[in-house]
Amino acid sequence: MENLRGSVLMVIAMAAFAMEDMFVKSASTHVAVGLVLMLFGLGGMVVFATLITARGQRLLHPALLSKPLLIKLALEVVGRLGYTLGIALTPLSNAAAILQATPLVVVAGAAVVFSERVGMRRWIAVGIGFLGVLIVLRPGLDGFVPAALWTVLGMLGFAGRDLATRACPPVLSNFQLSFYGFMMLIPTGALILMIFGGPTLPDLIALRDIAGAVAFGSFAYWSLTKAMRMGEVSVITPFRYTRLIFALILGAVVFGERPDTAMIAGALLIVASGLYTLLEGRRARRA
Repeated sequence: MENLRGSVLMVIAMAAFAMEDMFVKSASTHVAVGLVLMLFGLGGMVVFATLITARGQRLLHPALLSKPLLIKLALEVVGRLGYTLGIALTPLSNAAAILQATPLVVVAGAAVVFSERVGMRRWIAVGIGFLGVLIVLRPGLDGFVPAALWTVLGMLGFAGRDLATRACPPVLSNFQLSFYGFMMLIPTGALILMIFGGPTLPDLIALRDIAGAVAFGSFAYWSLTKAMRMGEVSVITPFRYTRLIFALILGAVVFGERPDTAMIAGALLIVASGLYTLLEGRRARRA
């Protein structure tokens, strides 16, 4: 029963994350991407500061200055910088497909950084997943969109962030980690604003979209945290890939996107290799 509840919560979290991406992309059509990210970060900070205070926890814990957390926050900047520009400048479905390769990079990174045993089968699956990313990107072909490389940068940043999270001090709660993550969106947005500029006076539509992103993003973080604390991680984690399904639906309905055959084929390779990697890792741990 716990596995079922955790799986349902994971699907709900992925739907909420897809909605967050949709609102961020929509807001970026009305106001500068950097300002969107700054306001989004400020809103998320308010939400999680309220939750942290209600639980009697410290907003600025001394562990904030620990090396693993500082590395995590730096990688959060890289991830958010790349992915936000990716969803703003390219189709939502393409960005979501590339993002699904994050667990594959985490597996490869865990082998290098933490000396975890991966095994030949999972290395092959990781390679196939990266091939799927190349199919989505199509470098050197007519369909290649250079801006999609921002999404790749974001995906690598998020993978590094997830690896750094493993080494973060356990004394910090998930709410505190989320608060610090949203906090880093403000300097990240300021950096984007300085480099790329753009209109900085949000209209009512942009403010609505940013509010929607904050609401769905905060709820998604809560659902994800709750899901990962229920049942078996190896059972619940594969449902992360439902985010791509929701992104495809929202991309088609809201933005009129029509993914072509190459994009769908690449996405299927990424998801299939990711699922196989998770299942093979589970089998190896039980052996």
